[in-house]
Order: sequence, then structure tokens, then C-alpha cells
Amino acid sequence: MVMQRYLLTYIGVVLTLNLHHLIRAIEVPRDPSIQESLHQPPTITKQSVKNYIVDPRDNIFIECEAKGNPVPTFSWTRNGKFFNVAKDPRVSMRHWSGTLAVDFRSGGRPEDYEGEYQCFARNDFGTANSNKIFLQVSKSPLWPKENLDIQEVHEGAQLILACNPPPGLPPPAIFWMSSSMEPIHQDKRVSQGHNGDLYFSNVLQEDSQTDYSCNARFAFTHTIQQKNPYTLKVLTKHPLNETSFRNHTDIYSARGITERHPSFMYPVGSPSSQMVLRGEDLLLECIASGVPTPGIMWHKKGGDLPAGRTKLENFDKALHIANVSEEDSGEYFCLASNKVGTSRHVISVIVKAAPFWLDEPQNLILAPGEDGRLVCQANGNPKPSIQWLVNGEPIESSAPNPSREVTGDTIMFRDIQSGSSAVYQCNASNEHGYLLANAFVSVLDVIPRILAPRNQLIKVILNNRTLLNCPFFGSPIPTLRWFKNGQGSTLHGGNYKAHENGTLEIIRARKEDQGTYTCVATNLLGKAQNQVRLEIKDPTRIIDGPKDAVPKKGSTVYLVCRTIHDPTLRLTVSWLKDDVPLYLGTRIKKEDDGLTIYGVSEKDQGYYTCVASTELDKDTARAHLTILDPSLNRMTLPKARPDRPRDLELTDLSERSVRLTWIPGDDNNSPITDYIVEFEEDRYEPGRWQNHSRYPGSVNSAVLRLAPYVNYQFRVIAVNEVGSSYPSLPSERYHTNGARPEYNPTGVQGAGTAKNNMVISWTPLSATQVYGPNLRYIVKWRRRDTRESWSNRTVKGDVSQYTVTQTPIYTPYEIKVQAVNDYGMAPEADTVIGYSGEDSLPTSGNKTVKSYLAKTYAELVDLTPGEKYMVRVFVKGNDTISSNVTFETSAAYTKPPRDIATQGWFIGLMCAIALLVLILLIVCFIKRSRGGKYPVRENKDVPLDPDDQKVDNGSFDYSDEDNKPLQGSQTSLDGTIKQQESDDSLVDYGEGGEGQFNEDGSFIGQYTVKKDKEETEGNESSEATSPVNAIYSLA
Repeated sequence: MVMQRYLLTYIGVVLTLNLHHLIRAIEVPRDPSIQESLHQPPTITKQSVKNYIVDPRDNIFIECEAKGNPVPTFSWTRNGKFFNVAKDPRVSMRHWSGTLAVDFRSGGRPEDYEGEYQCFARNDFGTANSNKIFLQVSKSPLWPKENLDIQEVHEGAQLILACNPPPGLPPPAIFWMSSSMEPIHQDKRVSQGHNGDLYFSNVLQEDSQTDYSCNARFAFTHTIQQKNPYTLKVLTKHPLNETSFRNHTDIYSARGITERHPSFMYPVGSPSSQMVLRGEDLLLECIASGVPTPGIMWHKKGGDLPAGRTKLENFDKALHIANVSEEDSGEYFCLASNKVGTSRHVISVIVKAAPFWLDEPQNLILAPGEDGRLVCQANGNPKPSIQWLVNGEPIESSAPNPSREVTGDTIMFRDIQSGSSAVYQCNASNEHGYLLANAFVSVLDVIPRILAPRNQLIKVILNNRTLLNCPFFGSPIPTLRWFKNGQGSTLHGGNYKAHENGTLEIIRARKEDQGTYTCVATNLLGKAQNQVRLEIKDPTRIIDGPKDAVPKKGSTVYLVCRTIHDPTLRLTVSWLKDDVPLYLGTRIKKEDDGLTIYGVSEKDQGYYTCVASTELDKDTARAHLTILDPSLNRMTLPKARPDRPRDLELTDLSERSVRLTWIPGDDNNSPITDYIVEFEEDRYEPGRWQNHSRYPGSVNSAVLRLAPYVNYQFRVIAVNEVGSSYPSLPSERYHTNGARPEYNPTGVQGAGTAKNNMVISWTPLSATQVYGPNLRYIVKWRRRDTRESWSNRTVKGDVSQYTVTQTPIYTPYEIKVQAVNDYGMAPEADTVIGYSGEDSLPTSGNKTVKSYLAKTYAELVDLTPGEKYMVRVFVKGNDTISSNVTFETSAAYTKPPRDIATQGWFIGLMCAIALLVLILLIVCFIKRSRGGKYPVRENKDVPLDPDDQKVDNGSFDYSDEDNKPLQGSQTSLDGTIKQQESDDSLVDYGEGGEGQFNEDGSFIGQYTVKKDKEETEGNESSEATSPVNAIYSLA
């Protein structure tokens, strides 16, 4: 297989050489022995861009690399004059390269090195030169100080706020914000033009609630310049807080704003024109004023807008056409419409073209005496002029060459001679740019050489198509002929077909075609030959294959497979069951002419394929086995996990695969359903076994796919319905050779952790994806939708992230992470989009503004009750606000403190205690009224009754037990003592103004004399009106 790949490689070389013979524009074959022995003029392989803008904070590197034999030397010109690199201590040139490096670590101004540079690569056979590289240092000038007057404007009128940013290199990105760094909301009515100005189609009073500041962001220096803010004063008929029009469907009529016909604020004048270069993007813009705000529609006169390359931007005010061609020229018009009317503006688009190649000159290799030509065809608008140079100098001033003739865009070479090797430059230029191409003419005289291995042996099966390869090289181009067994006749025609690349095709190999074939390459300088021995082999055939069978369960089955093959080839016979390798054991045995299966069961049912193969061909035969009564009662036998597989063997060793064979262990009365192959590598994770693959239980051999640069060791685990066996003993180790990576890291993403950075992270390659020593990752990034070159850094293979610093705020980036090792680089990595960090906006008043990562929803927490909030949502990659939502949180419900005096249980308890105290007081009062003694605050000067035994203690007994009149009591008018019918009546007490209770609760005061009408009242009415009597009766 290795030899076949080698031969195919040289077939490609010979095809390239044959192409050279036809058009004389090839490169020397890549065979190292030829590359080292042949002379070759210089070829530029790498150079900086024509317009090269550098960051003033970094060192300057101007790239120029070339190849050639001998190795080229390099020199530079600056502004058309020789640039002496050795005289400037800050400037150096890389070894084996022409790249200039200007180091400012010890001082110096980058501006001093601005200018036009050109690199020249020379060796003994010519001079190649680079493009003219115009080096400029990025600039971010300050905004000029200016005092801006208050902008007074009537509500409903149009308004343009001019930005006029300072001229930067490259031009800055413009965006509008308030002085508090809040982005200005833009919509159909208010938007920023491509020139940076802010346009108001009509002004509303709400526009005066903020100020407007133009900001310029300079990408190279990562700086933002801010212009002094504009302040608006809107003259209106209605104050903003009037509520009569807030829910009105037409805010303009509600506010008394006069409707106005659309008119264009940009472009100015009608019609206008715009020029664009072929291949660039075209941006047409129409911004209109009017009341209500007009809508914009785009059309192309006489046709449709370009399909697939057209995009509307800036609320349909801008038409973006990508990759413009000449067919896109013509008249475009925009329509601005509202309910008042429609306005139209026509823009004439003129497509010009910088030079572009139709036929770029190619390197030309000629032999002495041969003819050839260089062609340089370019087009453009206007049509470019063609200038030829040789070795960097105008061809008119070069030394005369009689074999060379210049005719416009073509140089003809006739009967070219040795010593005419040179590098020719073609310069195609017009007013919009230029193209420069280097193409060398190399005059070689090389004797023929055969590039294939010598004395090959080719084996082929009878009647098959055969190719005998003989790649060759020489200058002049050799002629090649084939001979058989040393005979003099050239093989061509009939069963033979000789190809121009040196290959001899035998259409149908026969026994008589066997023999030795000789290829001979001849030119004027000599000849070379090589031999190929061809052997014709008999095909491999199965003459008696297996037949379909229907055996009974438990019986023995024999499947026949008799073959014939070429006796000089090694025959291998193998069996497949259901298209997978069949496990052979004590029950299933392979015989010389067939396969024997003892005690067949339901698991033996299926398709059996016999495969007879040699190194050149194979033959197959197939049969189906159906088992009668497939039920098998094995439940009565104890089941267990299978025994471990044993005797692991590695065969069929190759670069990326190996065959692993094992002997299964006993299934322990439960059929083996699966085999798990595990591997362990000792370079990155020694001792850790990992899953490699899984195979059916009927397999005992498998071809394992391997990764490069891994020192493998394998083991096998058997699985049945009970469980898994113990792992087998490890196999011997097998080390694969290294190769360049085939995979790149996954999970690549970019996100900012601060406002001026972006962290690029990824999932590193696994141990089986490294493929070679010294793994590294090339991290590349650049801002999206820009034409800037990729920035890149190389990090070690054990690193999973890289932080890019000094990034602009929340800017989209294109990101790639590519793997590389000592064998080469992985394929080009996919591009993902990441974003640099966001900025936390400042606070305004007592409201805090927060920023969130972009997603379809956001949850706001820790809000203050009863507070007004404004939510503004940004679009990714746009510094403007796409939506604005205002809301107010509900007033908070304040739960009062849990006062014990308000608790139900406490109130009930207090009421019960109060009632109990009242009852006790009443009972005590009744007791006193029935015989108790009341203290008297003052002793009257009335003689006491001798019977009174308590006068000394200041109390008296008012009991009516003996019905005695009270001494000292007042006598009635008739001279009698009034009878005390209701001594204890509260009514009676209440009539006296002097009655009071003493500190101990006793009653003191005089008894009042009842009126005459009270004397007439009965005792019943008196008692009925007395609450004390009622309680007394109860007592």
C-alpha cells in the first residue's frame, strides 16, 4: 500500500511536467534531490499589504519573504531611494528573510518611519520585488474645542446635529451618546447618517430631555474622543405634562403639529451621483424629514435590485450592495412617503474598477533553444496601462536580449539561450490602483531523470486493467518510450496505451503480458531508464460455497467453502456472520474446506459468508442458517458474569490501524452480548484506561482505528446480561508515528470579563487528537465586518484561554483557534463570533443603570418599590439602543409590628379580668351596704348615740335593724323623721352634688331629702329603678 501511494504521488508530478510541456509554465518538481540541484530565480512568497497602517504603540514589522536557489538576499528602498538598514540602529532585518523590524523600546518616533517601502530579493538568476508598501502610523487627533449654542427648534421641524469628527487614520467609528454616557435611542424618526451626523425627521418636545454628544472611536489606539454636547430647546404649543393627548393615536395632531410633505435632508440636491469601485461595497443613503415621519423605499430604474447581495440598513434609510460589479451601475431612486405625499430622489451610480487580472504571468521554465512567452492581461475602468520590468528595472533600460520581443502585454522568447534567466515584473495600473506580478524565466539544461523507485515488481490478476508508472523529469522535456523484455519495438497501440506522463496502461492483462518492461526517457543531453517486472496471477475463486440450511436445535451443521487460487499467493479464508467477523471457538471450528458448528442454538441463526482472499483479490459466498425450535431454556442453569478474554494479539500493523484478536472466556450460561475494547497511552495520561470501541459478542477480532503519535496498549472486557467480566491482561504496546493535527479545539468562544478585554477560551484537544510533539494553539482574532488583518498569538498546548486586552467596548470579533504541532498545522479553523467586555453605565440621579449580556429575556432583581425604571436594550454590535421600556414598581405593603396589645388572645384575657374585677367590686359594695362600715372623712359635731360602739374609729353603723332614725339627720318640715325607703338607691345618691367615694372606695356625703312626689311613689317603683336593688336581690 505504501508503494502504491508513492507511485500515485509521482503520477501527479508527471502530470504537472506534462502540463509544463504544453504551456511552459511550471515549477520544478518537489523531489528534494531535484530541488537542491536546480537553480531557480527568486519568488516573493510573503509581503505586507500595500496600504499598511501600524499602531504607534507597537514596534513596526514590514514583511518580505522569498524563495530561490541560491537563497536570495534582500534590500529595501524608501520613497524611491536605497534604504540603508545598517545605518539605523533601530532597524534590523530578520535572518534568512527580508522582513524589516523597527524597535522603539529605546526611543524614537514611529512617524519618522512613514513612507513608501519596496523590497527586492536577489540571487544570481534574477531579482524579484514586492509591491510598494505605503506605511502610515495610526492617528487619533483630539476634537477641536468649540462652544455650541443652544439649538432652538420648533416642535415638528427637522433638525441636523453635525458631528464633523477629527480626521483619523483609519477613519473613526462614530456613535452618539448623552453627556451621561447613555446611548441616544435611534429609530425611524431619529437616526445617525453614514457621515456621522444625527438626523431628526421631526423634533418632539421629548427630544429636549437629554443632550447629544458625538463620539469618535479610533480602533488602532483604542481611544474615544467626545465632542461637546448639543443642548436642545424645543418650542412647543403644549407642555409635556399635559395628559389630554397621552393616549391619542396621532401624537402630532394631538400636539397641534402641522403635517408636512416629505423632503430630503440627505443627499442634498436632486439628482446626485456616487462612484464605487468594482468588488467594493456600495452604500446609498436617503434621509427624509416630514410630519408624520416618512418611510423609505428603494428601487432601481429599469430593473430589480441585485438579488442576494442587497441589504437594507438604518431603518431602511440605507441600501447596502455587496461586491459591486459593472452590472450594478445605473440609476437608483428612493421614495420617501407619508400620508401627506411622496418625494423622490435619484442617485446615479458609476462603477469604476481598479486593475484586475485576466491572465496573470506565470513562472516559465525553458530549455536552451526552446520558445516560450509571458502574458500579462489585466482589465479595469479606465483600462489599465501595462509596463514590463526585468529584475526590478524598466525593460526599456535593460540590456538587449535578441531572443526576447515585447509586444504590449506579451513577451515572446525564441531560441532562448543559457544565461537568459531573469525575473520579469508586470505592472498594470490606472488612476484607481495597480497590480504587480513577478514571473521568472529559468533556462535549464537537465539530463533526464526517472523519479520512481528502480526495478519495481508489479503483480496483477489475470484480465484486470494494469498501470505501469515511470515518472520522469528533464530539460528539454524528454521523450519516453516503453519496451518489453529488451525488444526494440515501442509498446503503443492494441492492448497497450502510453500516456504522456510516462505511464503505460495495459487494458487487459493476459498471461503473455508477463515479463520485464523498460521505460527510457531521452532528451538532447542524455537518457535515463528504469525497469518494471510484471507478474500475472490467477484469480481466487470459490468453486463450492455454503448452502442455505434449516438444522434442528442441538444438531451439528457443516458449511462448505472450497476454493482455488494462484499457488504463488497466500490464501486466507475467513467467515462472517451477519457481515461481522465470526468468533471461532470450541463449538465453532473452521475446517480446510468449510465451517463446522456443534450444538446449534437460536443465536447461531443468520447469514454466514465465506471470504477467500489474497493480497491481490478476493471472492465471497453466502448462505442463511435457520434454526428450528429456537427456544432455549437456560433459566435452570445458574448464570454469572463471563470470564475475562485472554491471549490478546496485534496483527496487520499499519500507520493508522491495527487488528486486535482475542480468545473469549466462558460465557457462564449467559451469552456474551458485547466486547468493550479499552486503551491506555503512557504519554499524557498514563495508567488511565479509556473506551476505544464496542463490538458484538459474536466477534473475537476487530480492526482498531488509531490516532498518530500515541503509544497504545489494549485490553478487552466481555459483557453479558449478568454484568461485565474482569478486564483481560493488556496487549503489547504499539506506537504510531506522528502527523499534523486533523482537529481544532472545540467550544471556542469569546467574552469579556472587563470593559476593555476579551477572553478567548476553548476545549483543548484530547490525548488522541494531539498527533505529534509540541502541541500549540494559534489564536487569531479580528473585529467583525472590517478589513483589518488577523491578529494572532501562539500559546502552549496545555493552555485553554487567551486574553485580548485593550479592546473597544462590546465589539464583535471573529475568532479562530488552530492546532499545530511539530508535524504541521491542522486544517483552517472555523470562525466563531465573540464579544469584548461591556461597560457599566454611570448612575443618573437616584436611579442605577445596569447592563446585561444580550439574550431574549432578562430578570431584574433588587428593585425599589414605588420607583420608576427605564430599560434600554442594545443590539449586538450596535452602539445604539433598539428599544426603550419604562415601568414603575408597585408600592410596598409594610406589615405592622406584632404588638401584643392587638392580639386577640390578649384582648379576651383583659376583658375577662376586667369583668371579674367589676363583679368583685359590685359584690363588695353590696356587702358593705348590708352592714358594712364606711369610714367618714370628717366627724360631725353631733352627739352620738350611746349605743354606737364604733365612734372612736371614725365610722358609724347605718344598719336599719332597729329602725332607728339616724342621728344628725335632717328633720322634715312636719317635724318627723323621713323614712328611708330606698337608702341605698344610686338614684338617690346621684341627686346629691356632694357625694363622693373616698380612697378606700367607701361612700361619704349627705343623704338628700326626697321630694314630695317621691314620697307618693311606692316601694316597688323605687326598687325597680334601682340597679343596686336588682343585684342586691340576687345576693
